[in-house]
Amino acid sequence: MAQEKRGVAVVSGASSGFGRRIAQVLCGRGYSVVALARREGRLKVLADEDSGGAILPVAADVRDREGLARALDGLPAGFRDISVLVNNAGLSRGFGPLQSGSHESWQEMVDTNISGLLNLSGLVLPRLVARGSGHVVNIGSIAASYPYMGGNVYAATKAFVHQLSLNMRVDLQGTGVRVSCVAPGMAKTEFAKVRYDGDEASAEALYRGIEPLTDDDVAEAVAWCLAQPARVNVNMIELMPVDQPFGLGFAGSPPASPGGAGGA
Repeated sequence: MAQEKRGVAVVSGASSGFGRRIAQVLCGRGYSVVALARREGRLKVLADEDSGGAILPVAADVRDREGLARALDGLPAGFRDISVLVNNAGLSRGFGPLQSGSHESWQEMVDTNISGLLNLSGLVLPRLVARGSGHVVNIGSIAASYPYMGGNVYAATKAFVHQLSLNMRVDLQGTGVRVSCVAPGMAKTEFAKVRYDGDEASAEALYRGIEPLTDDDVAEAVAWCLAQPARVNVNMIELMPVDQPFGLGFAGSPPASPGGAGGA
């Protein structure tokens, strides 16, 4: 039996981690996926793994609104009728207290986690409203709700994502467009490696003695939100490892351990 086609999903940050797995899972559920990220080579590998041609690699930077607009306007016919947007692109850079933080790192997080989400949402939302249906899933973090040492600017950008998700719901009332936010806790992806500027030893130390979430856990949460009946809007999902208390570190961890450093 042929699989039911469910529409077109745009997934940002699709070259690795949550985004890559979300693209794969949605493709497996019948979506045609526009896999959007900066790293074109990785996107092509992702697309080549899908023999059915249902994943379209699109190299673009969410921080570049004009570039995003050109990329979306240039989508081929089979990928133009977007029905789902997954705002996954995001990062955390650095892990010090605010008083000794890096302005460059702060700006990179704000530009990606906040401005990037606004850029892509601003371009896609009018399409969803025009079609009278659709679903936006924003990837947040438990860091938005539970403070931890060193979280500061990253956590604040994710608090923005959570609040914007709720306000999107208000703005889209009556349009048929749904909005959800998925907020993971500690997950093992390339996220920590980016945070520590490629220091793999420091990144690995975060997960010592615990079983973190996987990218599959988060992708399944996204797919579950999308699978609910059209009358149902899932406002927020929080998920975290059983070993993780509320953003305050892990049992046996040193005081500086970044509990709650969400994987998104």
